[in-house]
Amino acid sequence: MLSALSRPSLKHLLRSCSDAQALVQIHALMLVTGSLYYPHSSGHLISAYARIGDLAAAHSVFRTASNPNISTWNALIIAHSRRGSLDQVLRLYRLLVSQGRPRPDSSTFTVTLKACAQSFDLRSGQEVIAHASDLGYSHDVFVCSSVLNMYAKCGKMDDAMRVFDEMPKKDIVSWTTMITGFVNAGNPVEAIEVYRKMQAEGVEGDGIVMVGLLQACAAFGDMGIGQSVHGHMLRHHIETDVVVETSLVDMYAKNGFLETAHIAFEKMSSKNVVSWSALISGYTQNGFASDALWMLIKMQEFGLCPDSVALVSAILACSHIGFLKLGKSIHGFIMRRFDFDHILGTAVIDMYSKCGSLLSARELFDRVCSRDLISWNTMIASYGVHGHGKEALSTFLEMSKTELKPDHATFASLLSAFSHSGLVEDGRHWFNLMRQEYRFDPSDKHYVCMVDLLARAGHVEEACELIQSMPDEPGVAVWVALLSGCHNHKKLELGQYAAGKVLELCPDDSGIYSLVSNVFAMAKNWDKVVEVRRRMKNMGTRKVPGYSLVEVGGKLHAFRMEDRSHPQYERIMDLLKRLDFEMRKLGYKPKTEFVFHDLDEDVKERMLGNHSEKLAIAFGLLTTSPGTRIVIIKNLRICGDCHDAIKCISEIVNREIVSTLEFFLNRIISPLHDRVYSIPSNH
Repeated sequence: MLSALSRPSLKHLLRSCSDAQALVQIHALMLVTGSLYYPHSSGHLISAYARIGDLAAAHSVFRTASNPNISTWNALIIAHSRRGSLDQVLRLYRLLVSQGRPRPDSSTFTVTLKACAQSFDLRSGQEVIAHASDLGYSHDVFVCSSVLNMYAKCGKMDDAMRVFDEMPKKDIVSWTTMITGFVNAGNPVEAIEVYRKMQAEGVEGDGIVMVGLLQACAAFGDMGIGQSVHGHMLRHHIETDVVVETSLVDMYAKNGFLETAHIAFEKMSSKNVVSWSALISGYTQNGFASDALWMLIKMQEFGLCPDSVALVSAILACSHIGFLKLGKSIHGFIMRRFDFDHILGTAVIDMYSKCGSLLSARELFDRVCSRDLISWNTMIASYGVHGHGKEALSTFLEMSKTELKPDHATFASLLSAFSHSGLVEDGRHWFNLMRQEYRFDPSDKHYVCMVDLLARAGHVEEACELIQSMPDEPGVAVWVALLSGCHNHKKLELGQYAAGKVLELCPDDSGIYSLVSNVFAMAKNWDKVVEVRRRMKNMGTRKVPGYSLVEVGGKLHAFRMEDRSHPQYERIMDLLKRLDFEMRKLGYKPKTEFVFHDLDEDVKERMLGNHSEKLAIAFGLLTTSPGTRIVIIKNLRICGDCHDAIKCISEIVNREIVSTLEFFLNRIISPLHDRVYSIPSNH
């Protein structure tokens, strides 16, 4: 019988056994024949019991083993590691060390360090590293890889780099660990640098390396490297799977190469929810809201249920174009399918606010249980966008009673709320309080808010003095805020100075150049107007036509100035003529100074009367029932004439009219007239 249970055959028998009853019989046979007392038999038996999930039996074998050797200890430690019992791994390791014998080996240290990495237990990991070094394992390739992995998982990339540089031999796993470690630590530049070193040493990357590298390129925006990696994968026929291909889509989408991202997406052999979400998120982040929403619908047509990433992106897309009906539909879908966490909750609150339904935003905010700082900041910002500065301050004070502490974003939202509400004294007070009591050094965005607040209120000289007091060079947004105030209040001398500062910073936003040109035109400085327009032409920048959107019956209707293409154009113009007559009775007079062209006054008045915003409002009045709120989304800032006109129209028709700025200012949204979006109820 003993010859039938030789050590090789016993090892094979235990490894191949997957039946609990058969394993018990083998165990009994090993006891009877004495083969259980072979040097490694207990370890093999423990591993066999662990494989079928019977850890109690594995522990029983361990306890009955006389003087268990290191392979027996390792078998039990590995069993707990595979089960995910990280605390037990560390407990067994410390028990082994405390007994003094047997000595841990490479496998012991490797598995224990893996447990430290998975539990982010840096202190225990350093304890294990010190012991391994004492026993001479500091250059063991497996131990070094585990040390590397632990430091990378814990974000200690300086320590990881030191270990990596000292490693006598670096395998593909080590290179991969360093690349993904730098990516996860938010250091994509270093990840790319490691890849370059890897290439220089002639090491060929696999799919896992490519995923880490593509993630680095997506985060850093280095499309030269990204496209090089993609080309390398194609030339060397590197085997790809859905994870690698999704990383490609994500990299191209995040960096604005949406056409390439879509091509890569279409070429995928199989697509999962993450693949769709990457493309939807890319469209939203780059301002193509309608395309994001269309992809959400297509995703469901393919039988996939959107995940939280896709839904957050879709909610943001609805926010950007004011598509309240679809936003509500997605909100309902989330409530039916997901736990309404603070991330989803904050996105939906933001959507309701940006779509003009501030009351719904507040009601939802009050119902969200786990409100984090971002949720509070969003609610404060929501009040600000709607010009309710006092309510924004009240919300800030309400948050102050909780355990949460305001951050830079909180004060930026609060100061912005004061700016939109004209609360100059409150703004001055809280800006000073932020510095003196809360000990926050103002960042560029805080200065933008304060300059905007002062300049909007006509205090352009004070705003300029604040800019001059900034410790760092002001960014373009600060000067644009001053420029806008000078434009609105006709402070042309200071306005031209601000315009010159803006031009020095060479912005790439055509809307900013339009504002600069308008200020010079208002000052009759035609030479500068020509210079600005020449610069725009040389840069390939063209003025983006202003457009306004209004949602009626689940459709978004887009209008441009003097746009005659809408099927109800005649009815719209007839209503605007009647409204113009009533508005003039209230003292309204078109502000033709906001038309920066050398035209006759009657032509300027006609252009203002055909403004995209007025066309959208008239259509909304014609096609909605009395009392319905009308929300207008525009891609360019409202002109002074439309601001006054909307007030008059609102008073005449006794309707609430909300006009809000579309989030991505200079994107032309794809035609939406023939698309109606809804979330199918059967998904």
